[in-house]
Amino acid sequence: MAQIERFEDILAWQKARELVAAIYEISSDGRFAKDFGLRDQIRRAAVSIMLNIAEGFARKSNREFFQFLVIAHGSAAEVQAALYVALDQKYISQEHFENLYKMADETSKTIMGFANYLKKSL
Repeated sequence: MAQIERFEDILAWQKARELVAAIYEISSDGRFAKDFGLRDQIRRAAVSIMLNIAEGFARKSNREFFQFLVIAHGSAAEVQAALYVALDQKYISQEHFENLYKMADETSKTIMGFANYLKKSL
């Protein structure tokens, strides 16, 4: 694998960034926007994915980076769980739910693939 120079070059971070944009967009309208608790929680969880990947990368230790990737993976699961709440409250359609859930799942799988790669060097 080529040397990664910046966290922005990490595919998992790029996918997380796309997820954040989609979460912000869907949670900015209608009843979802007015449910401050859920809106803020799902946004924080999505942003946490990006931030933990970046912070872990900045630590310059594979062991620490691995731990931050595990936390980012957990935040992706939090986004997925919050999407169920948004669906159940009819803040989002089934189609939006499926698309966002898939984005979070792909982000999560990418994170764990990278984490498993790093784990080999621990």
